[in-house]
Amino acid sequence: MESQVRGGTRWKRFAVVMVPSVAAAAAIGVGLAQGALAASFSVSGQEFKVRAGHLEGQGFAQYGGIDSGYTSTDGKTKTVRPVAISSFKTAQITNMCQSVKTEIPLIGKTIYLRLEAGPDSKHKVEAENLYIDVAQLDADATFKNIDIGVAVNELDKSGKNAPVKQDGTSLPGGFAQQAESADLTDVEQTAWATTAGTFKLSGLKMRLGTSASMECF
Repeated sequence: MESQVRGGTRWKRFAVVMVPSVAAAAAIGVGLAQGALAASFSVSGQEFKVRAGHLEGQGFAQYGGIDSGYTSTDGKTKTVRPVAISSFKTAQITNMCQSVKTEIPLIGKTIYLRLEAGPDSKHKVEAENLYIDVAQLDADATFKNIDIGVAVNELDKSGKNAPVKQDGTSLPGGFAQQAESADLTDVEQTAWATTAGTFKLSGLKMRLGTSASMECF
């Protein structure tokens, strides 16, 4: 069975998303052990934007969760945020752009960090055991053999290889969905965090600037 979806998605709604984080890109070559994730960490007070021309993911799952993080870059106040956690056993991304906006009070400027990778079908971004904490998503999506309404603690028992975070940020009996694969095109999303077992960025380009035109969308 295949299902197609188009539109904006909030954390409690049906959605799928994928995109590696700028933080992960900065740590290329220091990947986490296969199948293992870092312990729970506090997310920054900044969302980041990601655009991708095409994402192919195998072993997909999605469920609600909570992120604990800062409310701004001063690191003084913390809060919790609802997120949609999207996970993939493996994923390949083409034509990826990622950007983050940072206001720097000391110099009175706004700085933009822009990352590009996976320029074509022969040089894709590749990830394994990928988890994305999503705030918003727009995309065209096709799912293969999808199950909607599965309990979080029942994911991956059907052999679809859908990975699940084991850090206590999701409800074991909460609503989830899983699929053998997910195919997304024209992806635009904002997210709070990304973690991965391995993360390979082919054709990586990273730039800093002060123009808002550096944002991916």
